[in-house]
Amino acid sequence: MNKDLQAHRKSYDKGELKDNLVDDNPFNQFEQWFAVAENSETVEEANAMTLSTSNTSGMPRGRVVLLKEVTEDGFIFYTNYKSEKGKAIAANNKVCISFFWPGLERQILIMGTAHKISEEKSAAYFSQRPRKSQLGALVSDQSQVIASRVALEEKLKDLVLQFEGKEIPKPADWGGYLIEPYSFEFWQGRQSRLHDRIEYKKDNGQWAKIRLQP
Repeated sequence: MNKDLQAHRKSYDKGELKDNLVDDNPFNQFEQWFAVAENSETVEEANAMTLSTSNTSGMPRGRVVLLKEVTEDGFIFYTNYKSEKGKAIAANNKVCISFFWPGLERQILIMGTAHKISEEKSAAYFSQRPRKSQLGALVSDQSQVIASRVALEEKLKDLVLQFEGKEIPKPADWGGYLIEPYSFEFWQGRQSRLHDRIEYKKDNGQWAKIRLQP
């Protein structure tokens, strides 16, 4: 495909990021922006984030996952530990997550290290998922080859019958990761591409805040 996109232009004018209004704690700043995104009619899934990892060959890969919890330690999401992302994290647990909310002209980049959460916490979360989501996690050997969609649906039918009237167990290789951040960057689109960028980095256990050029 040959397509010239050079004429695609957008003016960013929905906000600004003033130094005196940015919180000294990046978690507080995240909470403020996330609340705006959650309540915005322009954002469909505020908790959708791109998780970027790199494999043993150094090849990066990004995919969208859903943030399920924010704690004072970091950001939690759930997946199959034997998936491509799980294998990548096992090999290199330095990751990046990013949130992009076009309607707000805002982006957040967070870099950190990913660690498995406790089996107890993963089981507690799995137990309160919708039953169909539980079955979906159990039926899928995530990232593994399967012959067809029909084959997957047949596997699901068998599981529905097997666990009819029974509690569905959490798969042994399914659970959560906590991403402990060591840097944040908050980006607010501005006119003439002179965007606002505020970065936080940890320095001796404290967060240091700086402004970056666009």
